[in-house]
Amino acid sequence: MQIRIDAFDLPGRTCATGPGFPGYTDIHVAVQRRDRREELLDPQPGDAATATWTLDCTAAPTNSGTDLKGPYIQGRPGDRFIYLSWGTLDTAGTFTLFRRAKLMLDAIAPATVDAARQSGTLLGRLRLTDAKGHPLCAAVRPPLIEWSAAPAR
Repeated sequence: MQIRIDAFDLPGRTCATGPGFPGYTDIHVAVQRRDRREELLDPQPGDAATATWTLDCTAAPTNSGTDLKGPYIQGRPGDRFIYLSWGTLDTAGTFTLFRRAKLMLDAIAPATVDAARQSGTLLGRLRLTDAKGHPLCAAVRPPLIEWSAAPAR
């Protein structure tokens, strides 16, 4: 099975300072690999029109539902999530993390996971700009993200 994350409304490549936010330039966002904070999947510029990441995963039935596992899925069973890491990218290509969004997989309806197992793809669609105009961060659950089953690409 695959998980596809389709993101839209990115905050821009520069975010001005604000209360509790120092401001950053050359902002990028990427999916963080499990237990490898510095290993990022396909960094996208913060001013892109959209961003899409496709992750391979396994969906194993358990007594309490379905456990999703894969190289980009973090956490323990029952508390799995995907990190979208926000950072700056310097001229040498070094990514410096400043914030993360935690896409909570335990918030997906079991029927949606079952349908995705049948279709081959679990699709998460979300806006990446928060209410203050900054990069989205913290735990992300519906309605901030919409999960559905989608046909495999």
